Amino acid sequence: MAGSLSRGRRCVLLLLLLCGFGVVLFRLVTLQVLQAAELSVKADRQHQKTVTLEGARGTIVDRHGKILAMNVEVPSVFGVPNTLDSPIKTARQLSPILHVRTEELERKLRQDRSFVWLARKMDPEQGRQLDRLSLDGIGVVMEGRRFYPKGPLLAHVLGFAGMDGEGLEGVEHRYESHLRGEKRMMVLQRDALGRTVFPKGMTEGSPTSGHSLTLTIDEVIQYIAERELEDAVGRAQAKSGTMIVLDPKTGAVLAMAVSPRFDPNTVSALSPDRWRNRALTDAYEPGSTMKAMMAAAAIEERVVRPNTMVFGEHGHMTVANTVIHDHERLGWVSFAQVIQKSSNIGAAKTGMALGQQRLYRYLQAFGFGQRTEIDLPGEGTGLVRNPRDWGRRSVASISMGQEIGVTPLQMVAAVAAIANGGLLMKPYVISEIRDADGHILRQIPPQTKRRIISQETARSVTKILEGVITDGTGAKAAIRGFRAAGKTGTAQKIDPRTGSYSATRFVASFTGYVPTDNPQLAMIVVIDEPQRDAWGGAVAAPVFSRVGEQVLSYLGVPPNEPVMLAMTSPRS
Repeated sequence: MAGSLSRGRRCVLLLLLLCGFGVVLFRLVTLQVLQAAELSVKADRQHQKTVTLEGARGTIVDRHGKILAMNVEVPSVFGVPNTLDSPIKTARQLSPILHVRTEELERKLRQDRSFVWLARKMDPEQGRQLDRLSLDGIGVVMEGRRFYPKGPLLAHVLGFAGMDGEGLEGVEHRYESHLRGEKRMMVLQRDALGRTVFPKGMTEGSPTSGHSLTLTIDEVIQYIAERELEDAVGRAQAKSGTMIVLDPKTGAVLAMAVSPRFDPNTVSALSPDRWRNRALTDAYEPGSTMKAMMAAAAIEERVVRPNTMVFGEHGHMTVANTVIHDHERLGWVSFAQVIQKSSNIGAAKTGMALGQQRLYRYLQAFGFGQRTEIDLPGEGTGLVRNPRDWGRRSVASISMGQEIGVTPLQMVAAVAAIANGGLLMKPYVISEIRDADGHILRQIPPQTKRRIISQETARSVTKILEGVITDGTGAKAAIRGFRAAGKTGTAQKIDPRTGSYSATRFVASFTGYVPTDNPQLAMIVVIDEPQRDAWGGAVAAPVFSRVGEQVLSYLGVPPNEPVMLAMTSPRS
């Protein structure tokens, strides 16, 4: 009887064990097979976080391959709030390293989230300090930050990229689709104890970097232009200044300087006004520099010749019940002298002889009132009114550079057209686009927009503009050993309070090209509101001279005139 009972117990126990194994086996099949996909997704959600990071942004180099914008790997710190035991303690430890208030860090770390950025793209030393702390629930990943190794040099052209690597101004913005790298997905994972978070890997291997850009800009020429412009603006105690250097034969921009400068590495504290590229956004009345284009139109239309005599009315002339003044009391002078001495009366008479419709047609032909279509963002159109909106004095006023708004880029492009024999070229700053492996994807050739004047007219105007420097108002623009041509400009600004011309606020400018027999450089200098001498010949012309002399030497352009050396005899 006892043996039968013992066997019964063993059978019951065996049956229970079999049932237990069956339940376990069923559960394993359910977990490993039937619910495997669903549970895997849940596990990933609990233990993994996918973060989107940008691939390397393409570099920007000057025409000789010198790096102007590049990427550097810097640390970014994140937290996993739902794994922290003491958010306030962690915040206190992080605050002095991240330079973020403890309260702000604590607020982020108390969120019911599995991932939160605490600081992006920090200095490397901050990353090293975090590594030494080795805080649970806090991790560091490396991200690319845009870096401009030359600091303020060319900042207004390059622009800058934001925290997320997106181009916000200048070349960085205009060529964003080329420069940006592939987006990459970084999977972050914490261990079973929830002690840390670390990069697990990338979903598709290393991403492709963005394309690199080669500029037409020459770093050395840019440096010379910025240095001389900054010096001139400072000495004149001016509000701002602009200088552009073009290759007149191609339209390639060799330098584009704006003062005051800014550092694209540290833009967060600056206002948009500081990084605005005034060379292509700001319109101003050009004053007497417009007389060069008026002269080209009048000679092309055979209204005058360089030796045509014009009466200067002894310094004052009435037009539409207003008086036009000259700074010299001129009598009979040749048309060439009208330009060289910058006679407002002679320019007004010539413009009126040219007539409204022809004057307007040449303004359009030279590119005023329209964008040059340079490959930079934010370009303005200037201001050229339709002739139906002109007043009785408008033809005279426009002929001497009033009642019209131009940008520095429009003006230097127009002067370059005279320099190269009458062809208006499209200005540009990008010459090549290359892929991440260095293969050329695109080369940007020079583009001719249209012929404005004949070569014969261009030669005649050039000879007149040479006289501006040798015998006229632009004597301080002279460059030793070279024949140069150009035109001074001094324009009164409109006083916004009165709506009339100010007696104290001026724009001083000079624009020209050198050497005249084979132009290599077309340049414009614009000084806004100089506080000392306001004349273009005194403030802007010397900048043309200093930059031209240095750049021609740098380029190895041989002089076309003998340089006179002062000889002294030894003392007896």
